[in-house]
Amino acid sequence: MADLNSILIISDAWHPQINGVVRTYEHVIEELEKTGHRVTVIGPRDFKYTVSMLGYSEIKLALFPYRRLKRLIKRHAPDGIHIATEGPLGWAARRYCIKHNIPYTSAYHTHFPDYMAERAGKYWKALKRPAKNFGIWYTRKFHSTSSAMLIATSSLAEDLDKWEFKTPRYNFSRGVDYDIFRPDGHVNEIKKQLRSPVAIYVGRIAIEKNLKAFLDMPWLGDKLIVGSGPDHARLKTRYADARFVGAHKGEGLAAYYRCGDVFVFPSKTDTFGMVLIEAMACGLPLAGYNVTGPKDIITEDFLGAVDDDLSAAAQRALNLGTADQRIQYAKTHYSWQSAAQEFMDAMRDATN
Repeated sequence: MADLNSILIISDAWHPQINGVVRTYEHVIEELEKTGHRVTVIGPRDFKYTVSMLGYSEIKLALFPYRRLKRLIKRHAPDGIHIATEGPLGWAARRYCIKHNIPYTSAYHTHFPDYMAERAGKYWKALKRPAKNFGIWYTRKFHSTSSAMLIATSSLAEDLDKWEFKTPRYNFSRGVDYDIFRPDGHVNEIKKQLRSPVAIYVGRIAIEKNLKAFLDMPWLGDKLIVGSGPDHARLKTRYADARFVGAHKGEGLAAYYRCGDVFVFPSKTDTFGMVLIEAMACGLPLAGYNVTGPKDIITEDFLGAVDDDLSAAAQRALNLGTADQRIQYAKTHYSWQSAAQEFMDAMRDATN
């Protein structure tokens, strides 16, 4: 059995980006290092030439990365390689591993077919179906040579079966930093300025997050939007009554979660939704559509509600369960230690 003392993660999503992929690997790496593994991440900032992703100026993609990536992999000489994303670095790493007969693991973090459909449909609705079909082909081909593909939910596995993915799959859940994301006994100053009930959204402000559904839904109290993205300025202007507070992290983010009476997740393209379990850890009931991500997490009545009508889900969630039930459920079902163990289980199987 390989010792896997040295692990190399190659990801198109890495610092200074702030998103679910980056945060997942930050926490997993922290847990792996506690158990003696040495983990290195190669990301776009390790390359001289990059270009901004279309529609996301803050996301940089490496240009023609293969030659430099090859040198970096040889320099690190890892015991195991994990490819986190399907971007230019992911494809270059895949090419290197295939050429040198190196087994590797990969991860399915973004529901790329649905993401492609939403982005294409923004410009022309007729493009949605061909864009989704292309996304299925693209991701299936990318992961086809992986020894183990990490996925977050059972409903995602069902989608991949339907799309004829053949790659061996391993569960890769998520965790919460319970020292940060926790309830608080007093009403903070932010919440005192808001009208109850407060519906809160946390995440990227972009077309694929379906934020318009949240902003359009009937609601008697305030709507609080925490995050940034390419649609931030446009939506802030259009929805003047909503409270847009920008991106926050750590204790600052947790303080905003605790302002909410219900957490609303309008996205239909996510594979999981870490923000859902962070909100749960703060005691909030959850609401979302009956799609991959929300329906895999909101599995008990006391956690919240899923519905084809987002407003109905949010209204119903307000009256379900208690904060203590949700907090205890989160602590029982989600930990970064367990996620790191799942990551290592896949890597060990892939390299033996």
